[in-house]
Amino acid sequence: MARYAQVIVDVPAMQTNRPYTYELPQALQAQAQVGMRVIVPFGKGERQIQGFIVGLTDEYGLTIEPKQVTSLMDLAPVLNNEALQLADWLAQKTFSFKIRCLQVMLPNAMRASYSKSLRLLSADELPQELNSLFAGKSEIEFDESKLSAQQLNKLAQMRQAGHLEVVYHVKDRAKAKLVGVVTSLVDEKNYAQFKAKVRKNAHKQLELLEFLYQNSHQKFLQTKLQASLQLSLSQLKKAAQQGWLKLAKQERYRDPYGDKTLQATTPKQLTAEQQRAVEQIDQAITAKNATTFLLEGVTGSGKTEVYLQAIAHALSQGRSALMLVPEISLTPQMVQRVKERFGKEVAMLHSALSDGERYDEWRRIERKEAKVVVGARSAIFAPLDDLGLIIIDEEHEASYKQEDMPRYQARDVALWRGKYHNCPVVLGSATPDLATRARAKKGVYQQLNLTKRINGSSLPQVTLVDMREAVKTAPAPDFSQILLDQITKRLARKEQVVLMLNRRGYSSFVLCRDCGFVLKCPNCDVSLTLHMDTHSMKCHYCGHEEAIPKHCPSCDSQKIRYYGTGTQKVQEELKKLLPEAKILRMDVDTTRKKGAHERLLAKFGAHEADILLGTQMIAKGLDFPDVTLVGVLNADTALSLPDYRSSERTFQLLTQVSGRAGRADKTGQVVIQTYNPEHYAIQLACRQDYEQFFFYEMNLRHLNNYPPYYYTIKITVSAKSEAEAAKESFAIKKGLAQCLSPQALVLGPTPSSILKIKNRFYYQLVIKYKQEPALEKYLQELLLQSQSGEKNGLMVVIDREPVNFL
Repeated sequence: MARYAQVIVDVPAMQTNRPYTYELPQALQAQAQVGMRVIVPFGKGERQIQGFIVGLTDEYGLTIEPKQVTSLMDLAPVLNNEALQLADWLAQKTFSFKIRCLQVMLPNAMRASYSKSLRLLSADELPQELNSLFAGKSEIEFDESKLSAQQLNKLAQMRQAGHLEVVYHVKDRAKAKLVGVVTSLVDEKNYAQFKAKVRKNAHKQLELLEFLYQNSHQKFLQTKLQASLQLSLSQLKKAAQQGWLKLAKQERYRDPYGDKTLQATTPKQLTAEQQRAVEQIDQAITAKNATTFLLEGVTGSGKTEVYLQAIAHALSQGRSALMLVPEISLTPQMVQRVKERFGKEVAMLHSALSDGERYDEWRRIERKEAKVVVGARSAIFAPLDDLGLIIIDEEHEASYKQEDMPRYQARDVALWRGKYHNCPVVLGSATPDLATRARAKKGVYQQLNLTKRINGSSLPQVTLVDMREAVKTAPAPDFSQILLDQITKRLARKEQVVLMLNRRGYSSFVLCRDCGFVLKCPNCDVSLTLHMDTHSMKCHYCGHEEAIPKHCPSCDSQKIRYYGTGTQKVQEELKKLLPEAKILRMDVDTTRKKGAHERLLAKFGAHEADILLGTQMIAKGLDFPDVTLVGVLNADTALSLPDYRSSERTFQLLTQVSGRAGRADKTGQVVIQTYNPEHYAIQLACRQDYEQFFFYEMNLRHLNNYPPYYYTIKITVSAKSEAEAAKESFAIKKGLAQCLSPQALVLGPTPSSILKIKNRFYYQLVIKYKQEPALEKYLQELLLQSQSGEKNGLMVVIDREPVNFL
């Protein structure tokens, strides 16, 4: 039994990767285990905070008196040995603090919430000004924001005099769901006795007694029993007092799929290409080889069935499987397919679930009640034992990169876990990330190709519309005559249409035609976006909202006009052009509510709408047999961004959205509207020629010293004033000059493309390098130093292999 626990503490202002040593009270020494959460005192005020035990020892080694662990929060470890090793690697890899790496592995419900209270030590010394505050109580909740400066001053004086103390509380938010359960106690032995005591006109009681007798010693959900027999709670309690039944609380998982009817499916007949892919993955599972496969398959080539049959093989070996999908909007259809194949063995983890649902799904996995996990990025940390297979679908997606600390790339974590469990990792995509494809070309990854669609149909025919000419005769600003004609044809044939515009809202900005004034966000360096559904101007960065101006705030002119376009505006245009068409809009604004993605897709799948209009969330993974036309309203949205990946993202998005058409027996067509018809990314996306795009883009990257030929790190500095942000950026560049070799390239410091967000100013540097032994140490030191600056409002973020440079 160890006497001391090494604890990583949860202190946002003083984060460190070094554990603190606490003494374990005698009563806790036998219970304490590595991986448990604990409550410990920290700092001068001895405030209580949460921490994680990362080691146990009999050695203390310090001269100061040790503080004691207050209590254990768990009966068993919530993090196993793999999770603790992964946290060490993640902290180093992503320039993060270990506490954040440990927390990201647990559901939100298991992260502690903190509160404070004021406790009187001497009620006689309470000043008159504070009588109303305490109202006769000896302890009250402490919230500084609700108190006046005078009250705070008096409280500080009392604390200094020893008449008052501040007590810190740690609350465990993780709560199991308890439901009422009724157990029948009526049987042949007591039925007649119970019935004799009931009045003959007490029909409800007789009905309940008869039901309990017919279902002797059975258990029922209290809510369902009350609803079916139309009983009140008091009637049930009375029956319990009479000994007819027993009322109890029982833990019940929150099941996100509890109200859905699923049809069980069986494995489908594979094509020759699919069969070869499944055989090679199965061999790696059986041999316990940590092989990384790139499954490159054209849209509609049946990658999902390959995944499902490989998962089945992992399960047949007594192992578990983990599958990631990039977007919440993709999850419903994918989860449904996996659920239909593997039933109750499937758990899902994504941000559309409530905290309670995520907590219950996590516990099902941790208790080994679920062997297959499907989810978005954070599901990569699912506590699965003995992993037999990890799949990352649409592996090229930027959403697999976490934008907050720890800034991990799910693909990297998957490869780490694959090595730990000796299991294969399958990276699937029709348009692989260039770095992934380059590794496959070098033989670092094993490539598996699916070159044909499973139904034997050809890829959809693509029509490119040059909007520079088409706009002259267009029936509406966002619709060429060619696209409108094709939509009309599909509606006449009772087929469905998917339209993509990668910009939400009604209009991009509001401009005064007299003085040129553009209405901007007061907190950010961006124009406000017009939203007609809420009749307001909104900032998509900080959430600021204000009324639509009727006069120019600068010159008072009434010539205020809306410019640009968004999904709301396009929906209005469509209603005017095609009044009979039923349209569904799918963007961030229409999918805010829980389950909204799923409801919209279910409506479209049930033919309750003819046209699905949306942002890029509709581009991937959706499979509707009656969609025969896909329209891209503006293919240039991403091309104009100042980022070296803009061409790659445009190619991927156009190829993916084109793949939504003609996935069943009906022929598909794609219409792409663009103002840059000659651009190579758009031309090659029309031909779905990934190989040609790969070679062309890789050549450009090589010439310009960009990944995958160079590693990149972005350092972002933000402060309350532009001068502070610039000053710190140049100081960092000076430090970099002392540790980098002449071969490394440093771009910047420069103001970020959006200089101000939420009243903070942003500057950035980008380091491009191949091998810099001293760089890691410098950046780890910079991470620690940056904490002292945070007290003055200065923040430094280090991002390895950023997904954007904006």
